[in-house]
Amino acid sequence: MPGFKRINKTDIAFFESILPKERVLTGDSISEDFARDEMTEYGTFAPGAVLTVMSAREVSDILRYCNEQGIPVTPRGAGTGLCGGCVAIYGGVLLDVSQMKRLIEIDKVNMTATVEPGLMLMEFQKLLEGTGLFYPPDPGEKSATVCGNIMTNAGGMRAVRYGVTRDYVLGMEVVLADGTIQQLGGKVVKTSSGYNLMQLLCGSEGTLCVLTRATVKLMPEPLANLSLLAPFDSLEECVEVVPKVLSCGCEPTAVEFMEKEVIQAAEEYLGKQFPDKSADAYLLLRLDGAEESLIEPRLEAVTDLLLSSGANDVLLADTDERKMSIWDARGAFLEAIKNSTVSMDECDVVVPRERIADFVRFSRRVSEENQLRIRSFGHAGDGNLHLYLCKDDYPDEIWKEKCAAAMQQLYDAARDMGGDVSGEHGIGHAKTKYLQESVGDVQIALMRGIKRAFDPRGILNPGKVISIQ
Repeated sequence: MPGFKRINKTDIAFFESILPKERVLTGDSISEDFARDEMTEYGTFAPGAVLTVMSAREVSDILRYCNEQGIPVTPRGAGTGLCGGCVAIYGGVLLDVSQMKRLIEIDKVNMTATVEPGLMLMEFQKLLEGTGLFYPPDPGEKSATVCGNIMTNAGGMRAVRYGVTRDYVLGMEVVLADGTIQQLGGKVVKTSSGYNLMQLLCGSEGTLCVLTRATVKLMPEPLANLSLLAPFDSLEECVEVVPKVLSCGCEPTAVEFMEKEVIQAAEEYLGKQFPDKSADAYLLLRLDGAEESLIEPRLEAVTDLLLSSGANDVLLADTDERKMSIWDARGAFLEAIKNSTVSMDECDVVVPRERIADFVRFSRRVSEENQLRIRSFGHAGDGNLHLYLCKDDYPDEIWKEKCAAAMQQLYDAARDMGGDVSGEHGIGHAKTKYLQESVGDVQIALMRGIKRAFDPRGILNPGKVISIQ
């Protein structure tokens, strides 16, 4: 994007006047990790400076200056994204919020927690232990930050029962592009007071504001849970049963699907054995409740349903060891696939639940037609599929051609089935083309208008989601 200023010595001097010098990184002192996220396929982009902030006031001072000078600013948390959302593709400032990681408050009366943007999900979950409360959003990447999840509206494995991250955000402290600090929402559980700006900002990927504090809703922790693993002869059979499971009254907390090949990759990656490897595909369910006796009728109903719908067996994981053997493997799928190939790209589509089987069948055809290894798993309960296209031994040019052709086919099919480009990982800079094709000119124009209203000079995370041009 033309018009952005390159950082010079005067700018560095200003940054060092408001931050300790050790929190202002330039040149060779910037780690290569800051130039990319977890999906290295999308390239590396070196920022002009990395500024590590510790307060909303520091963020405000930096944004006010950068807005006046026309310097782009890219907010960054843990850097665990998968679509190039936290890389400085136009240089400028990379705003590192990872050290703002306090749990400010747990309010047991209102059942809320207030956190800073750098607090990791796994740290947050640990800090909640013993309170009798838990935070329902459960994305697979536990080293992501809670506020990074908010900015991408992450879903995760428990979304089928509890909803996505947006459903748990009650309040925000944000800094706008011109440095203005704003408080949105609070601890109220409902509101009908004008446009809901806070909910608009959820999923905005740092293109409209910088999130410096969030108040999130907590829930009473379920005291008992059981996991079921159902093997099927084919992935199509496996996902076809999902709508029946969701409508049978068993109220699953998680409904995940996985292929045998992905499980084998996870076994190799973790060095641990999966409970069963006899089938082509598996459906993994979790049932939660106040006590096991209340779960048992639901367990019996869904077991009967699975067996009558083609499952070869239903394996019950009712001990911590058995549960861990399954869920640890599920949590390692992404890293296991990444470890099995030299490079890969991801398709994170979401389709209506009744079209999951259709999309899975189509993805198999895409794999065969393009002679491209595609591995899939995902949240069958909410129609969110994760498909990973593997480069393997293809030369760069052939890989790029095959990958682009397959991606276009997959995104076109998702659109035709009434789905969307991303179920939870966001758009970043890697998926902007597919977003425009998916939503059309009218919605793109509306998004641009919103972007201009929040960020007239376009300095916040430029090149991601939507541009102002």
